[in-house]
Amino acid sequence: LVGSEMCIRDSYYCPFGKSIAKQQTKNSGRVLCIQEDIMKHIVLTGGGTAGHVTPNIAMIPALKEQGFTISYIGSYNGIEKKLIEEMGIPYYGISSGKLRRYFDVKNFTDPFRVLKGFSEARKLLKKLKPDVVFSKGGFVSVPVVIAAKRCKIPAIIHESDMTPGLANKLCIPSAVKVCCNFPETVSKLPADKAVLTGTPIRQELLQGDPEAALRFTGLKAGKPVLMIIGGSLGSVAVNTAVRNILPDLLKDFQIIHLCGKGKLDTSLTDTEGYVQYEYIKDELSDLFALSDLVISRAGANAICEISALKKPNLLIPLSANASRGDQILNARSFERLGYSKVLEEEEITNEKLLQTIRDLYKNREQYIEAMSKSSQMDSIGKIVRMLCDCAK
Repeated sequence: LVGSEMCIRDSYYCPFGKSIAKQQTKNSGRVLCIQEDIMKHIVLTGGGTAGHVTPNIAMIPALKEQGFTISYIGSYNGIEKKLIEEMGIPYYGISSGKLRRYFDVKNFTDPFRVLKGFSEARKLLKKLKPDVVFSKGGFVSVPVVIAAKRCKIPAIIHESDMTPGLANKLCIPSAVKVCCNFPETVSKLPADKAVLTGTPIRQELLQGDPEAALRFTGLKAGKPVLMIIGGSLGSVAVNTAVRNILPDLLKDFQIIHLCGKGKLDTSLTDTEGYVQYEYIKDELSDLFALSDLVISRAGANAICEISALKKPNLLIPLSANASRGDQILNARSFERLGYSKVLEEEEITNEKLLQTIRDLYKNREQYIEAMSKSSQMDSIGKIVRMLCDCAK
């Protein structure tokens, strides 16, 4: 009996290879899946920037639906710690060091932090005894994935950018599968490990309320809204470029500026039609819903979210002088598909930036149409099915 209703129960195997029981209520036809064997445990890892955390967050509801117990391993004080602890997920910090391609004094000390992180990760995995590990990248993930292999725990990793970053390159030999976001990436990965999945998108982003955003920001209805996102850490270059033309922009647009921690400009606090925030979490979906245009860096997770929301956008990728050039490749790919306009940092002038924004708004419908024609993959479903298979 379930409640006061008689149920029919029969055993079968779900697509993930897990034995479960199906209960069909005679009166309502409602189907419930109840797992017969013990609950499975997954360790998620990834951090350093929000882009290495938000796809993990996007998958948590689906993982819980499949009966997973979830733990998270990140750095001691990275952005991931606050984001994950706020969700009530058990969080474990380990030592983390960055592996740089350029000279830095920290290059002499960070390898020892990585080694310490590996020792800590191995102890944690032996204690937690997860059935599977999923990594979204960032240097904190490297010791976790390598330790997982040593502990004979299957690990699946995800690469959002078109070309694998150094952290994921180090993790690939220890991973059983490598998920990727761009079709072009598949050929750059081991053939027996590469799986095209797309990037998990937080479903709550698709449910924003523009009226709630108006109340939150104090902006007015009826005038176009431009939102600027410089990444979770903010971008000095993007912030400066936008503020240089702010008086002209405010003639045509209201501005929502997510400028990054420590990058507020207090001299602009009372500027009519302009609001600035260091970082937004809960209200982000509402702000997206209100926005007509978006200016953003070209991190893969950010641009995939913008595309899913079908927001006409101008991408200003991180310069190749300050990165391995992955954001430039991401941005140019979206430009070829007709989803985005692109301006590289080195070519920005006040006049060019202002005109590009105006052209983007004028032609916004063609960008919306192009994004509307794209086929959205069920990234969360595909990755969770792989994790279930590994955990059986």
